[in-house]
Amino acid sequence: MFCDCFYWNQGNSELESESFESKPFSLPCPLPRWPQGTGFATGRINLGEIQVVKVTEFDRVWKCSKTRGGKSRCASFYKPVGIPEGFHCLGHYCQPNNQPLRGFVLAARANDSDKDDHRPALKKPVNYTLVWSSDSSDCYFWLPNPPVGYKAVGVIVTEEAEEPDTEEVRCVREDLTETCETREMILNVGSFNVWTTEPCSRGIWSRGVAVGSFFCSTNNNKTDMNIACLKNLDPTLQGMPNLDQVHALIQHYGPTVYFHPEETYLPSSVPWFFKNGALLYRFGKPDGEPINSTGSNLPSGGKNDGSYWIDLPQEDEEATNNLKKGNIESSELYVHVKPALGGIFTDVVMWIFCPFNGPATLKIGLLTVPMNRIGEHVGDWEHFTFRISNFNGELTQMFFSQHSGGGWVDVSDLEFVKGSNKPVVYSSKHGHASFPHPGMYLQGSSKLGIGVRNDVGKSKYVVDSSKRYRVVAAEYLGEGVVSEPCWLQYMREWGPTIVYDSAAEIDKIINLLPLIVRYSIESLFPIALYGEEGPTGPKEKDNWEGDEMC
Repeated sequence: MFCDCFYWNQGNSELESESFESKPFSLPCPLPRWPQGTGFATGRINLGEIQVVKVTEFDRVWKCSKTRGGKSRCASFYKPVGIPEGFHCLGHYCQPNNQPLRGFVLAARANDSDKDDHRPALKKPVNYTLVWSSDSSDCYFWLPNPPVGYKAVGVIVTEEAEEPDTEEVRCVREDLTETCETREMILNVGSFNVWTTEPCSRGIWSRGVAVGSFFCSTNNNKTDMNIACLKNLDPTLQGMPNLDQVHALIQHYGPTVYFHPEETYLPSSVPWFFKNGALLYRFGKPDGEPINSTGSNLPSGGKNDGSYWIDLPQEDEEATNNLKKGNIESSELYVHVKPALGGIFTDVVMWIFCPFNGPATLKIGLLTVPMNRIGEHVGDWEHFTFRISNFNGELTQMFFSQHSGGGWVDVSDLEFVKGSNKPVVYSSKHGHASFPHPGMYLQGSSKLGIGVRNDVGKSKYVVDSSKRYRVVAAEYLGEGVVSEPCWLQYMREWGPTIVYDSAAEIDKIINLLPLIVRYSIESLFPIALYGEEGPTGPKEKDNWEGDEMC
């Protein structure tokens, strides 16, 4: 199966960057009408005592286009416009130039039912502190000074030196806020720095809400944060999608996954893996036990204490080779749906299972060195995540997991299946790490050109996750709404611990390396050279309850 694909590329050179005007990005296709629900995709989200809307229309206040060492270092700052009547600005927005205008800020109003004239949810600042002004005196950054018991949650930017009117922005009562931290550096001009912010605590049970504004400082001190984020005190998380809406989101956005044309170790469903010979081993017992197709005889819960592990049938070479190859016809994506950033976003996490992870291929300068065994293990779990705005159901970002790490990719840099809003995911040869575009990705030292190759490209080996998926967990929907499969409760290893007899392979690598880097071989190759623990299942991963970690 092949398909035509599309992705956004503004194609501006550095010489054109000064005149480039950021324009909003739009998905390739219009959004559908989502199934009916309570608060999802209604445009407004209740956080308890306050209600928020997402503002994506802006007027640019200032564009910084300083350069240093011939490298462009530009950012623009925007004032939100079109704020609905009754709502108040909480802060301004910024982003790097030469990107589509892609961000948001929240505007807020107090809920009438929670009105408290003595301690209202929102209050005007007392005044402002000037944080920094540009050398050309055409831009001024102001931090709102909140009344006692309140917090500023954003910074505002003006073209005039005169202190802004206190009507410009609102501060939020302290008990309706959470602490936040800096995330991505947007601008550095001398001692002046600008960062995006996120709640300090992120994950299923965290309730910090990102406002979309920024933090700035003139002393590079990121720890002295004098702004906060919001807090979702609505226990029902009404902005999250119901199960019908979850299915609609997956069917609309479910990515198409391409495996490498030379892939030997394809995915399968978990039941296929069990039915075709996978065995459960127990410490101290030499023989493995067959596993039911549902995994109902796997040990449930507990912790990964080394007492149990899954392995291929050691005495049946034909069955072992069959299992290693996988069965793409049976494969399906296992979906975990969870709230993100306090429930203003939904993360749809898609797990894919491969019975076997193949050996690594190393790159040493211009040389490619296939390994015989290094990198091999039984039971490979990989995932990617797409993040949906609960204000309108729009795709905003995707996380691509890559071995022990990965990274977020903005929607504007995704590749889409032509005629749809479905992103394309490329799975790397043998290792099954996920990437947004075809090519070769080096895991190691790009400067020296030494590391593990991750080769990805289109092929006939394709899985359409919008059709072949199963929702296996969505805790926020409540008990019993989604039935978790038995095998998901297996918290032990899906493969045995491997000790590689790899002295010969390592010597081969060392002899190919320059003398100056031979001593640091283990740090250059981010794989286990001598062995590795058996991989654990999805529920044992940190990102199951936590946020994706880059």
